[in-house]
This record gives sequence, structure tokens and C-alpha cells, in this order.
Amino acid sequence: MTTVYIVGLLLITVVAANIVHLLWPILPLAIYQILAGIMLSILPIDTHAIVLKPELFMLLIIAPLMFNDGQNVSFRQLAQNVRQILSMAVGLAIVTVILVGGGLKLALPQHFTYALAFMLAAIITPTDAVAVKSLTNNVEMPKNVNETLEYESLFNDASGLVLFSLATSTLTSGEFSIGHGVLVFLYVFFGGILFGALMGWMLIALRTTLMRTHVDIGSIVIPINVMTPFAVYWLAEEIHLSGILAVVAAGIVHSILYDQLRLTSSRVQNATITLWSIIASLLNGFVFVLLGVMLPEVVSQTLAATILKLALLGLGLYLTLGLIRYLWARFKLVDMHHSDNINRDSLLLALGGVHGTITLAMAFSIPVLTESAQLATRNQLILLAAIVILISLTVGTLAFPRLLPAKTKNYTNDEFQDQLIHTVQYAIDELSESPDHKKEQALVIDQLSSQMTLTFKINRNVYDRLASQARGVEMQTLAELRENGVVTAKEEQVYDRMIGRDALMHSQHGLFAFLRIWHYRLKWKRLSYKLHKHHPQTFNEMQKLYSNKALQDKSKAVRQQYFDRLESIFSMTMTDVNEFLDEVQTPDNVHEVAMVRRMYLNRQQTLDRFHSRGEMDTNILRTLAIKAFQDEHSYVQQQAAAGAISGELANALNEHISNDQLVCIQSFED
Repeated sequence: MTTVYIVGLLLITVVAANIVHLLWPILPLAIYQILAGIMLSILPIDTHAIVLKPELFMLLIIAPLMFNDGQNVSFRQLAQNVRQILSMAVGLAIVTVILVGGGLKLALPQHFTYALAFMLAAIITPTDAVAVKSLTNNVEMPKNVNETLEYESLFNDASGLVLFSLATSTLTSGEFSIGHGVLVFLYVFFGGILFGALMGWMLIALRTTLMRTHVDIGSIVIPINVMTPFAVYWLAEEIHLSGILAVVAAGIVHSILYDQLRLTSSRVQNATITLWSIIASLLNGFVFVLLGVMLPEVVSQTLAATILKLALLGLGLYLTLGLIRYLWARFKLVDMHHSDNINRDSLLLALGGVHGTITLAMAFSIPVLTESAQLATRNQLILLAAIVILISLTVGTLAFPRLLPAKTKNYTNDEFQDQLIHTVQYAIDELSESPDHKKEQALVIDQLSSQMTLTFKINRNVYDRLASQARGVEMQTLAELRENGVVTAKEEQVYDRMIGRDALMHSQHGLFAFLRIWHYRLKWKRLSYKLHKHHPQTFNEMQKLYSNKALQDKSKAVRQQYFDRLESIFSMTMTDVNEFLDEVQTPDNVHEVAMVRRMYLNRQQTLDRFHSRGEMDTNILRTLAIKAFQDEHSYVQQQAAAGAISGELANALNEHISNDQLVCIQSFED
């Protein structure tokens, strides 16, 4: 139970750090997550319990992350850039491990054995595409450099992990042979790829068979997809293959499936993409928060002089890695697609070697041996890896904005929201022109209004004033209907009470109204209880009278007629209310007007619940919604054709409308 509690606490910390980064995106997200982990370590909890076994860490953290990276790439692009991938992810990774590991052994022979040196080199070699993206969100990274970094981070993780595994086995066994090591590398590397591709193909065949023979099986095929990396990794490791390369290969095979599916099973694909986005975000954050939690403990067990030496060593390792990357690109050992500025692109490629999740994951996966010296070395290696990560993040944060132009959009957020308001209002106006299906229209209009109101804070004073004015129009119409003999005095009185109740419930005193309603309900129950207790005969007679079927039918008919009249009056008053709201609506108060309309829609739905005719036709709702969103797309196209909005803004609006349409249609189906 303690483990579940701690994992839940770590996930809460990840979410909290993400929120802080969203509000103040001054530093990279990874820094916020590390700081959040450090703050978490201050709490009175047993941080020693927050240690996953290395094999569990690889299975639960690294495997799903690598699988997600694999299924997010295009196999067609991978095939076109195979030389680039082999150069960066295999050639550069192996050369880096050999040079850095050999340099460590030669420079510090008293501190590093070959196995330990190559293990550290394998840990700090992989790069992190997610970390790079977090540093370059606001700058224009050249496309050729960006693609090179993405492909490298996908496969050099696997190369680093295979080399790390070889170094780990050598460290624990104390034996290593070059010939045997090469054979093991080839077997583990290519065997893992073949096994993962085969497993991925088999699972895809299972999913496609299920999707072809059944219509709605998202609850089955999505869990199969989520469990795939765990199953593939575990089985590959059981036969001594690279589990990481296996899950990467399985992920790439899944990307081929997504290209083939295209628009089929779009609902399943959207749900899968969203779910994996959440999983990847949480797992990446989990690793950095875990680093923050463990840092104070590791630092406390290390002497200050040792920390300073490790910091200097970490800086030296980072500079060495950067120099190797720069020379690799500068001497064109990687195809940069005919770069116009080879010096600049080489420098960007060197700075883009930002380390993150996989480096930390491998550091945490260092075997925990019983000897105290080895345990101390493990803590120092974790701290050293953390220093390299922090340096790479800091340098990237400072360097990229100075070397690259700022990323700009040709529209602002205010312009986007303003155009969205006009777009939605156009669709609402088009929908309101039809005299048919008013109930279904009201519900669709309410859904469309939420497009405008969700991201805005309602001005309460403006809303209260508009609601009060609308009720004034409604009461004036009711008085005219009474004078003309359309409604009776009793109907006017009852309807007036309904208006008053809405005014009370939708005013700023909603809590007091809620308490008042429950006060009267409890008062009625208390009176009913007293009648039953002190006058049982009278109470039983009332029950018999109420249970009389003839009286029940008569009462039901009277009640039906009663609510039919109220709905008729409501329809007559709403005509004037809608005209008033159309007249007073401006771009400045469109959200408050939409909320007033929603208040009346709620009353309409309340009246509808009291008779069978209140049920809405799902097909009509879906048809009206599709037409409304088509009108929105048409309006955007018209504005773009007229030059009123840019193509980039039009694309953003169309994407937003398409997402809203999917959610809206699904809500009607559910």
C-alpha cells in the first residue's frame, strides 16, 4: 500500500509541476519537475521507498516511452532517412561511447574500470527529443536539424541501452571479450528488432481482425495497444534479446498500421493518440520528479569536495560530447540534406544533444550491489548523470534563443478568439433561421455557445444585468398576454413564480437559493412525518385516495395539460426574449448573452421532462450539429478567400472546429 501511495504522490507532483510550467513557462518543464521532486523530498516521507528495481524501471518506464516514440514516426520517412539514422543513432552512439569511455579510463584510471567507464558513457550518450522540443518551442529550428535530432533520439536510446546492458553485464561478471561482445551486440541488436517487428505484426493482425468483425471495440483494442510494450519487452528479455529495440520495432510496425488505417476507426485512433500522449507526459515527468526526490539524498551522502569534482567532470563530459557531435556534423559524417550553413547547423546539432529521461532511467537502472564502495559509486554516477542533464538543459535554454529567430504566428490569441466568436455566431444565426425543431435547435445552440464561453471568464455584472433585462422583457410579454386574454390569471401567477425561481437560482445568491430549496423540502418531509405519526388514519385515507387509479389518471391528465400550457406560454415569451438578446448582443458581451440563452434552455429542458414530447430526436440533433459545423467551416473559408484572415489562422480555426465537431457528435450519440 505504501508503494501505491508514493507512486500516487509522485504523479500528483508531476501534474503540479506541469501546471506551474503552464502558468510561468520561464524554465524548461524538466527543471520545474526536478524542483518539484526536491520539494517533495522535504516532506516527512520515507524517500528510500521511492526506488524502483532496475528491471522494473526498464519495464514500466522506458519500454512504454520507447514504444510511443516508435509508433509516432512515419515509416516512409524512416525509410527515406535510413542513412541519416544509422549515422547518428548507431555510428555516432558507438563512437561516442568508445571515445568517452576510453578517455575516462585513461584520464582517471584510479576511479574508473573499463566496464564502469563504458557504462557511464553509455548512460550519457542518448539524447531526449522531448527535452529538445521543450527548449525550442518558441524558436524556429531549421527543419533539417530538427529531423536529424528526432531520428537520432529514437534509435540512439536503443543503441545506448544495448551498450549499457553489455557494460553492466561486464561489471557484474568481471569478464569481457571483444569477439564475444560483438557477437552479443549483433544478436541482441538485430534479434531484438526482428522479434519486436514480428510481435508487433501479430498484435496488429489481432487488432485489425477485431476491428473488421466488430464495430465498437475501443475498450478492447486500446488496452491491447497499451499493454503491447510491456508484453514485447518482457518476452524479448526472456530470450536474451534487446527488449528496448523490440518495443521500438513494434512501435514502428504500429506506425505502419496507422498509415494504412487512414480515416478508418478514427474514434479509436483519436482515443489511442490522446491516451498515449497522457502516458508519455506522465512517465517523462515521473522520471524527472524521481530525480528531484533522490538528489538531496544522493548529495547528502557525498562530500562537498567530491560534488565539486563531479561537477567539473560533468562539465568536461558535456563539452566532450558536444565537440564529438559538432565534428561529426562538420565533417559531414551525417547527411544534413545539403545544409546552407554547415557551421551553424553543426553547432545546433551539438547543442541539441540535450539529455533527459533515458539518461536518468539508465542511471537509476545501475545495479545496486552489496559492497559499500559499489553503492557509493552508483550514487556518484547518478549525480554525475544529473549534472550532465542539468548542464545540457541550461546551455540549451540560454543558447537557442540567441542563435535562432523567435517563432512567430501571424495572428494573436485575441484575434483567434475574436474570429472564433464571429464564426460560431454565424453558425448560430444560420441555425436559428429555420422554424423547425426548436427544441433540438436550442440544445445544439447551447453546445455551439460553449465553443465561445469555455475559455472566457464571464463578467458577472454584465450577465446579471442582461438576465434581469431579459426577465423584464419576459414579464412584460406575460402581462400583455394576460391583458389580451391569452393566459388566465392563475397561469400568469404560476408562470411568474417560475420566473422568480429562475431569478433566484441564477443570481449571485445561488448558494442561499439552494439552501432555501432544501429547507422547504425538509420542512415538507417533517410535516409529512408528523401527519403520519399523529394522524395515521387521515394519512392512510390520503394514501388510498392517491392510489385510486382513476384519480391518478385524472391527475396525470390535468398535470399534462398544465405543463403544456406552461410550455406554450414559454414559447410565446421566448420569441420576444430572443429578439431582445439578438438586439443587445455585441462582440463584447457575446459570452454573457450565451449564458443567458443557456439559462432559458435549462428551463425549456425542465418543462420537457414533464411530458413524453420532451424527448429529443438524436438523428435531428446530429443533423443540425453537422450542418452548424459545416456553416462554421464555410464562414472560415469565406473569410480566408476575402483576405480578412490569414491562411495560418484559417487552418487553426478549422482544426479547432473539427475537434469540437467530433466531441459534439459523440456527445449526442452517447
